[in-house]
Amino acid sequence: MTSRGNPAGSARGSVDATGLRIAVLAARFNADITDRLVEGSLACLREHGAAEGAVDVYRVPGAWELPQAAARVAVLARHDALIALGCVIRGETPHFEYVCDEANRGLGVVARSSRAPLVFGVLTTDTHEQALARAGAGPANKGWEVAMAALQMVTLYRALGDQ
Repeated sequence: MTSRGNPAGSARGSVDATGLRIAVLAARFNADITDRLVEGSLACLREHGAAEGAVDVYRVPGAWELPQAAARVAVLARHDALIALGCVIRGETPHFEYVCDEANRGLGVVARSSRAPLVFGVLTTDTHEQALARAGAGPANKGWEVAMAALQMVTLYRALGDQ
């Protein structure tokens, strides 16, 4: 484990994206954050052997739309794993809770019904600064971390004989 309790770094080299097809679904809202999360995911997947063109990036308006898009992509059965990325920053109204709750609930429903693993990479922060801190460079980037989780889940599913 890494010093911050993040097991993503300890799995480096123990997973392989060679031959995998991955879907990355990313919200456009808070694009300065979500673009960094996408880059983190892509960097992780490349580092672990994902081929050029093996990762499909699908953009949606915001975190609310992620479950809808994930459900549609999952039924295509084209991908070994799906990665959902978004960023919701608390404001002055209850809108934050509504969006976070539905993104969480909706992605959970898709994850439990999909044959391919779906991993959750939606940041829910109080401030823009907190979101930026989670979208930095390297394995500390939550996009990178979630891509690593996706690869680990593919490995698990294959060990279980589900893919």
